[in-house]
Amino acid sequence: MQYRKFKDQNEISLLGFGCMRFTKKGNSMDIDKATKEIKLAYEGGVNYYDTAYVYGSSEETLGTALKTLGIRDKVYIATKLPHYLIKSVAGAERIFQEELHRLQTDYIDYYLMHMLTDTATWEKLCEIGIKDWIEDKIKSGQIKHIGFSYHGKSDEFKKIIDAYDWDFAQIQYNYMDEFSQAGVEGLKYAAGKNIPIVIMEGLRGGRLVELLPNSAKQMISDFGTTPAALAFKWLYNQPEVTCVLSGMNSLEMVEENLRTAEIGIPGCLTDEESSLIKKIKEEINKTLKVGCTGCGYCMPCPQGVDIPGTFSCYNKIYSEGRAKSKREYLQATTYRKNPSSASLCIGCGKCEIHCPQHLPIRQELKNAVRELETTSYKIKKAGIRLLHLWG
Repeated sequence: MQYRKFKDQNEISLLGFGCMRFTKKGNSMDIDKATKEIKLAYEGGVNYYDTAYVYGSSEETLGTALKTLGIRDKVYIATKLPHYLIKSVAGAERIFQEELHRLQTDYIDYYLMHMLTDTATWEKLCEIGIKDWIEDKIKSGQIKHIGFSYHGKSDEFKKIIDAYDWDFAQIQYNYMDEFSQAGVEGLKYAAGKNIPIVIMEGLRGGRLVELLPNSAKQMISDFGTTPAALAFKWLYNQPEVTCVLSGMNSLEMVEENLRTAEIGIPGCLTDEESSLIKKIKEEINKTLKVGCTGCGYCMPCPQGVDIPGTFSCYNKIYSEGRAKSKREYLQATTYRKNPSSASLCIGCGKCEIHCPQHLPIRQELKNAVRELETTSYKIKKAGIRLLHLWG
């Protein structure tokens, strides 16, 4: 196992265990199976385990597994505060204490503000006193390090990075999302500020393994590697990446990921592998509805529409399935003080003037609205807006 250091010089395993995708057993998670997978990962050097309050029974499962194995004090637990469910620090305290109970611990090593999307969301938390609450928790030792997970645009990511003295941050990042959300721009910006970055969705929730075009799968097979190994090496090759989470739910998956993490150093990706990834991306892009590269020249939109983010989710409908794409679109456009839905477009055309791909952006936004802003989306969006107003 390779290790990279956080700001406090803690050596964190390059491969982290993402605990959202433990195998389900009935209405809960299979604790026995998860314990075996965690044991194998721990024995292979994994010391970072990431969960969240809203991941079903994930916190309870992780807490029970670590207690059963007797390794709580030998690993780092990361979990998250669902700020979108609280209106006060009293609410934050209630959830935090519940998390400690679930995890069977009296402290959290790495605590994150879950799913920040813009500075307005962070400012709203500051208004209810979250900074003082965080500082009190750090002084008491109940929280060792504070960070945030992010789904939003790179410019807002950089603003949040600068808004507080964070210990670390977590972003969605993979070879298909190099220029989406925080992207490589945000990754390098954080590194320049000496802020470690934990990577989530390195395989896009398994899509870069299971839902690759058959032509891409054949290329990878002919090359003699696996889709997961290739995607992880692309991440490990970048020195700005501190830890990469993987939602492992089989012993075979743990074993494969451990093997790849053993060679995960900057420079581990060969020129031939880099060329292969380029070809794979070309095969994936053939399935896309809009040829948006995520360059951002169309931004900012006068109405606040997240144009690259919308097209990213719209394209994923055809490459990764509707459910995940719609969920990501809801997160990216509504979990913020000022929504950025495609339906806000008034057709001014400013974006098309600056688009280097000369895309018919206005028409494609209408197409995206039809696919993404369904009745279900509108109901959920209305509920989220009410939470913002009440908060």
